[in-house]
This record gives sequence, C-alpha cells and structure tokens, in this order.
Amino acid sequence: MKVSNRKKRGVAVDLTPMIDVVFQLILFFLVSTTFAVLPAINVNLPESSTAQGAEIAGITITMQADGKMHFNDEQVSLSTLGQKLAAFDTEGKAKEEYPVTLEADESVTNGQVVKVFDVLRAEGFVSVNLRTSDK
Repeated sequence: MKVSNRKKRGVAVDLTPMIDVVFQLILFFLVSTTFAVLPAINVNLPESSTAQGAEIAGITITMQADGKMHFNDEQVSLSTLGQKLAAFDTEGKAKEEYPVTLEADESVTNGQVVKVFDVLRAEGFVSVNLRTSDK
C-alpha cells in the first residue's frame, strides 16, 4: 500500500496590491483637497443672522481694533491703501467687478469703515463684501 507524502498547500492571500491601492487613494485625496487660505490676522468680526456666504477671493482688507489695517497680508495705512489699490493687478477683470472683502473688527467705528469705502470707490472698486461671523 502506497502512502503519499503530499503536503497540503495553505491558502495565502497577497495583500500587497490592496495596500498599494489604499496608499494611492490616500495620496489622491491629499493632493485633490483644497484648503481655504485665510490671513493670520485676528479680528473679532461682528455677528449677523442674515449673512450669506461668499468666496474668499480677490482683495482682503482687514481693520483691527487697535487701528492697524492690512491689505491682504501687508500692513498699510489709510494713505497708502489707495496706492496699493491703484497698483493692484486685477488679472484682466474690470475693477468694478473685482471682489473686495472687508474684515472690520467689531469695535472699529463706522467712520473708519466709511473712509475705507471712500478709498475703494475712488480707485474704482465697488464690489465690496463685509465679512461677519454666524450667530
């Protein structure tokens, strides 16, 4: 009587292709994710219950409670704001249509905000969004 010395083969699943696919998916989502770039200027925005969302694009003017003003990330004064606006490249868009976002601290007076609006209008920018926070 013959006895066979065959060894039974075990079933093995190769996980290498699955790990490769998982890493590729992780890389795809990391690369395709967009992040909102907000300036690192702390402002206590006023609250509004009727505020609507708007894209953060174009020019951002930030007014702080201590009187400092920023044009995008660069600190400016009210007198140099007009020069910065005049020299700004609107990427082929008309100045009337180019979006400007105004972030004013809650304690900034209405008079200071009106002065910034006057400078914006004098330079041809009329599409201004006031940034607020949700209640």
